[in-house]
Amino acid sequence: QVQLVESGGGLVQVGGSLRLSCLASGLSFSKYDMGWYRQAPGKEREFVAAVSWGGGRTEYVDSVKGRFTISRDNAKNTVYLQMNSLKPEDTAIYYCNGKSGGFSWGQGTQVTVSS
Repeated sequence: QVQLVESGGGLVQVGGSLRLSCLASGLSFSKYDMGWYRQAPGKEREFVAAVSWGGGRTEYVDSVKGRFTISRDNAKNTVYLQMNSLKPEDTAIYYCNGKSGGFSWGQGTQVTVSS
């Protein structure tokens, strides 16, 4: 059974940084493109960023380009999201999943950006 455990969220001021981690188990991690998603209060969950299985290709939603960086460590079954220059509109629960969102969702990690 696939398990995805997100961590690293918290309360940060505008312009601050956070690094999220997602530990995956129960799958051949290095075979999957992975992604980060977020859900803000009252909104649908949206795609944020993705990284290819080998880490060589990344993609981002326009609103985070230049501020967020996705990466992975296949030896640790972990995908990361470095978030810099945070804005209030980045406030959300952040989740990881396969790029296609095909696995069961974890509990997510809350990111709150205060102004």
